[in-house]
Amino acid sequence: MNVTTDPRILKQLLLSQWTQNVNPLAVTATSGTTSTEASGLFDMLLGQMMEASSQSTSQGLSLSALAPLNTSLLSPDADGSSAAFDELINAAGLKYGVAPSLIKSVIQTESSFHPNAVSSAGAKGLMQLMDDTARGLGVTNSFDPAQNIDGGTRFLSYLLRKYDGSVPVALAAYNAGPGRVDRLGIAGEQDLAAKYEQLPQETQNYVRKVASAMIQWGV
Repeated sequence: MNVTTDPRILKQLLLSQWTQNVNPLAVTATSGTTSTEASGLFDMLLGQMMEASSQSTSQGLSLSALAPLNTSLLSPDADGSSAAFDELINAAGLKYGVAPSLIKSVIQTESSFHPNAVSSAGAKGLMQLMDDTARGLGVTNSFDPAQNIDGGTRFLSYLLRKYDGSVPVALAAYNAGPGRVDRLGIAGEQDLAAKYEQLPQETQNYVRKVASAMIQWGV
């Protein structure tokens, strides 16, 4: 689906979603990051979005250019629909204090709602859990949507608490691993903005794609 959007409007949607809507729902933590600091990160992300979209359209910002990379091996019976998982997503969001729109955005980016997806690195299921991570979360079957969504949301909730409710930093850690984020000295959005380019390109793309998905699910 191609959506042409004024970049200024897109920036405002993203900034509103991350600094006003999501943080209050991110468990009990609150972020100390000012809107000015967060805006610097969004300027950076917006620039990357515009650069990516300029290759595919001259009419404006095309959100189709931000679609998730299809790196999963999909089961033929997976329908790629979110509706089948809404109840599980809402239950996990309520249980762990994470906005359902954020959970949906992560699932869309990770697996496009295919419960039997397997990445080249071995991540499995809707929220693409690695085996070691899954075991640590008490997930015995990553292809079981109920277990996968519960475990993935629990992990996301932990990351949101760890990084003081910062959704961008939690997303970077979800993709790259909290150890890598910590080694870079990233503890908040100001750090992320300053060291964004030091993250793997895959992680930079991941944060950008979840931001795009949040427009669909959260605004």
